[in-house]
Amino acid sequence: METQKPTEKELLDGVIDRLLKDYKKPEDIIGENGLLKQLTKTLLERAMNAELTHHLGYQKHDPAGYNSGNSRNGTSGKTIKGDFGELEIEVPRDRNSSFEPQVLPKHQTRFAGFDDKIVSMYARGMTTREIEGHPSSRFRRTCGR
Repeated sequence: METQKPTEKELLDGVIDRLLKDYKKPEDIIGENGLLKQLTKTLLERAMNAELTHHLGYQKHDPAGYNSGNSRNGTSGKTIKGDFGELEIEVPRDRNSSFEPQVLPKHQTRFAGFDDKIVSMYARGMTTREIEGHPSSRFRRTCGR
């Protein structure tokens, strides 16, 4: 008997269920160390890593990057402020310093409205792929598949 692959929505629902399994009060989601703050950090850092991969033209640890003239060069810490309060993130760097993040440009420290936009898109039933392609999504160019 052949097993059917779960849909993207089913996978997303399963992830959300796992994230909310210990939920007890609103602070667990919107508090100082709440889920939204953790998701914001993770999404920003992964989006910037995807942007750097696109900028360099090869995946992390790909032999194609050896002696390419530019490569990953660790991360720099950055504190951003937004609807969620302050958040420490790690911004990836390249050796030539030519990488310019799009989702959170250099020298930008304010990041407002992100949580509201993402939550409202999920509430309308949009999938991750649809959110990435949405015209108001700042991730449209950065998280392509």
